[in-house]
Amino acid sequence: MIINLPYLKELLPIKVGGPWPFITFRSYTLAGQHILWLSRQHRKGLNLAARALGDTQQPFWRSKFYNQTVGATFALGSFLFMLGCVMSLIPASPWQPSAFWTNVVFFAGSIPFTTAGYLQHFQAANAGSFNVAAQPTAPPHISFIGWHPRNAGWLSTFTQFLGTIAFNFNTFDPLVTSANWVAQDLAVWTPGMVGSVLFLASGYLAFIECGHRYWSWEPKDLSWWIVFINLVGCVTFMVSSILAYVPDGTTPSWVTMASTINLLIGALCFFIGALLSIRESDLT
Repeated sequence: MIINLPYLKELLPIKVGGPWPFITFRSYTLAGQHILWLSRQHRKGLNLAARALGDTQQPFWRSKFYNQTVGATFALGSFLFMLGCVMSLIPASPWQPSAFWTNVVFFAGSIPFTTAGYLQHFQAANAGSFNVAAQPTAPPHISFIGWHPRNAGWLSTFTQFLGTIAFNFNTFDPLVTSANWVAQDLAVWTPGMVGSVLFLASGYLAFIECGHRYWSWEPKDLSWWIVFINLVGCVTFMVSSILAYVPDGTTPSWVTMASTINLLIGALCFFIGALLSIRESDLT
């Protein structure tokens, strides 16, 4: 698609693209400089286009410190999930942690996940609209949730935030729910499945936003590695949740172990993705 804006004499036609129905990049020339506007970089303040025109002023939610805080908080939640998985995998012995304290660690990990998820969504909700000067414009008012369903970044962070809330219930309910299989499936497994579905949707939306296609392979791009690794983590979280279903009867030990191992792999992916996002924030 090409959009002509004849009232700007210095502006050449804007080429826009992205996986339908989203626009995730714009390419044009302004004041003799080639500008490449990218959706992910725009909402996170990694705005190379604006910097090319000499504008480095950013609102606080696009600052390097803000992005590093989000990454570090995600990393903390991921680490606690990994720790909970390791505690679950310790064989029966005097050193085996109790199920109660293992669940406490999982619930503690869900809190940073939700905190970072909201901080990231707040960033997307206040990203501001595109303008040809490629300068980050503050929204007319601060939005705590926003409504931008045609924006892949906003949809990704919103579904992720909702998923983290579901995992709050998934990790807290084992502390107060009986061992009855029906109660376990309703109070623990169901919110875990809901959270996993939302995470998977969020991970794929972030992937197509970054790659500008339904499938992409950009191994030289740091941002692509972040969304790709996170997407792998979302897939393993989904596998873990499916295997965590509690049947009316005895669950084979290998199923429980496989569920925990997949959860551990997913948490490790999120941990790596969070650390890489801290490195990505250096571009702010």
